[in-house]
Amino acid sequence: MTSPAPLPERPRLAAIDIGTNTVRLVVAEIETDGTYRILDEEREPARLGQGLGATGRLSAESLERALAAIGKMKAIADGFQVTELRAVATSAVREAANGKAFCREALRRYKIKIEIISGEEEAQLAFRSAARHFSLENRATALVDIGGGSLEVILTAGTVIDQVNSLPLGAVRVTEEFIKSDPLRSKHWRRLKKNVDRELKHQLGRPPFQPETMIGSGGTFTTLAHMAQWEREGRHGSVQGYMLTRADIVHLLDRLRETPLDARRQIPGLSPDRADIIVAGAAVVARLAKRLGVRQILVNERGIREGILLQMIASLSGKPEGSPEPAERLEWVRVFARKCRSNEPHCEHVAMLAGQIFDGLNVAYDLAPWSRELLEAGALLHDIGYIINHARHHKHAYHLIMHGDLPGFSPHEVELIANVARYHRRAFPRKRHSNLRRLGKEDRRLIGRLAAILRVADGLDRAHSRQVTAVKAEDTGKRIRLILEGASLPQVEMWDAERKAGLFLKAFAADMDLVWRDPAGRTRLGRRASAGAKSTVLSAVATR
Repeated sequence: MTSPAPLPERPRLAAIDIGTNTVRLVVAEIETDGTYRILDEEREPARLGQGLGATGRLSAESLERALAAIGKMKAIADGFQVTELRAVATSAVREAANGKAFCREALRRYKIKIEIISGEEEAQLAFRSAARHFSLENRATALVDIGGGSLEVILTAGTVIDQVNSLPLGAVRVTEEFIKSDPLRSKHWRRLKKNVDRELKHQLGRPPFQPETMIGSGGTFTTLAHMAQWEREGRHGSVQGYMLTRADIVHLLDRLRETPLDARRQIPGLSPDRADIIVAGAAVVARLAKRLGVRQILVNERGIREGILLQMIASLSGKPEGSPEPAERLEWVRVFARKCRSNEPHCEHVAMLAGQIFDGLNVAYDLAPWSRELLEAGALLHDIGYIINHARHHKHAYHLIMHGDLPGFSPHEVELIANVARYHRRAFPRKRHSNLRRLGKEDRRLIGRLAAILRVADGLDRAHSRQVTAVKAEDTGKRIRLILEGASLPQVEMWDAERKAGLFLKAFAADMDLVWRDPAGRTRLGRRASAGAKSTVLSAVATR
């Protein structure tokens, strides 16, 4: 196994986050061990998304403000002689009809290539930053980033992501749509609450668990923390890691929405350029905290721009930050499974049995050789959803895998693995399922067959005792025979595999016989599963 290339000696990197409200820069010097120190930071409230909701376009004025800010930040980065500069644009540029034209103009003027990232990518960047500064182990957490145009909500179980949601609830967007009086009149406040609550319910549904803590990044969170700090301590300072309660947020929100804009600009801790959008931002945070049942809120001052920086550092070293160095990509799967606290002995055994069934069927059913590794990965990860809860652990496994870190696998392969794990129990794969709609017919067929094998293999270790030590699959035309090896009759395992055989019978269009071969090599008692018929106990099976 080769070690990753060492970082160049103290390279300097810069990241620009082009948000709906603010353009931000961070410049850092990277140490040889992958840590870094901040050399400079800059922010400009460019209000790029101002008026976007009404026109669908970036206005000429806001576009020029943002371009001027980018030019200033490019000059700062050049002054530090950075070896790499990365610029990303979020909600406003993503949604604007002239967003790509804005990017082309930035490239023409300043030779800066701007990446337009998705809401999910925004969330992943916020997660990287939060994971660096806060302990996420052994607790359920909501990681939240609120910008001017969108709100990203990530639900994590320990250090793995279960859900990622991007909602159109940024502070600028909500201000333009719902802040219709100054100070905010009761009828306008009720309308704002109703619409925010409706959007949260529609997008988040019923959360799979109640987070213990919310970790928030973005200007709304840092502003509320600075205000609370001034009220409590009479000073301004860093609010990295600052703790707020939901009661604090509600108290500050009540004060803000009853205070006219000119007076809000004078409130200690509240930047005057944010005074007009803070009511909407605070309202979204308060309603989200209520929806999730969160009482403790921690502030992360860094957020997306640090996430960009961490990605750049990982790219320099050739491996994700903070990760071990597995020799092959299935080892990354095992690393991820451990992060999810899966039952390793059981999952390893199921993966082995599934692989053996695959090997007996791949020629007769034209199973692509490369898909065997996807089956193994799905088997190793099929129970990771237990970290969320038991009842829907197959669905949680899908989300955890889709949002997980599996280096070496392409995004398409990750999606296949996630679906194989998702269908290891309960419903059969259906084209109408949202997770299958964008996949082609051949992908859906492959998922059905791999998931079918996984279901049977999982049944063959029903008691988690590894009583079935090996399995050999034989195709005889319209019947598939699974010959089980073990020291004693695996009656429970045979029963459970037969019970879970429905998808197998459908995917392979064949009946299935389960027989046990005793240590003397004699094939003994078995069971037969047939489509559309009750299972049959096979007694006095021919001895081999």
